Amino acid sequence: MAPHGEADRKPAQADGTDTVAGRIADAVDGLSELWTTVAAEASVRLSPHQLRALHALEAAPGANLTMLAERLDAGLPTVSRLCDRLEAAGLLLREAAPHNRREIQLRLTTHGREVLAEVAGLRSRALTEVVRGLEPDDRAALEQGLRAFVEAQQDRARAEGG
Repeated sequence: MAPHGEADRKPAQADGTDTVAGRIADAVDGLSELWTTVAAEASVRLSPHQLRALHALEAAPGANLTMLAERLDAGLPTVSRLCDRLEAAGLLLREAAPHNRREIQLRLTTHGREVLAEVAGLRSRALTEVVRGLEPDDRAALEQGLRAFVEAQQDRARAEGG
């Protein structure tokens, strides 16, 4: 049986880039599944959307609801409800902004930062186990390929003005 999504792909181009792109997509799907599965083992069970929100707030402490909604590409009512749940779980604080008392800033609590660290540790250990199962030559090839991929992605972003 074909791997998930493989049957939906177009035939490979002569240079094989479609095949490689398909394998990368399969690997990303597998990594995403690993990320979600392992995150469910944390002491606080969070949805992928909740984790994304916590990561966004970790990167931009003091963001308001509008900024968080933009980062999550979600509507304000959805993000407000998401924050309600995170606040109720003790992972998020809503505070009045010092420069404008009507604006509400969002900040992670100590517990929120601890949960993110726990999830990161679980994910790192799970990924280490997967990589440990690779043959040394495959591990080296994967590392080299990932470096080249990141460089090509950065080159593309620079060429597009990003």
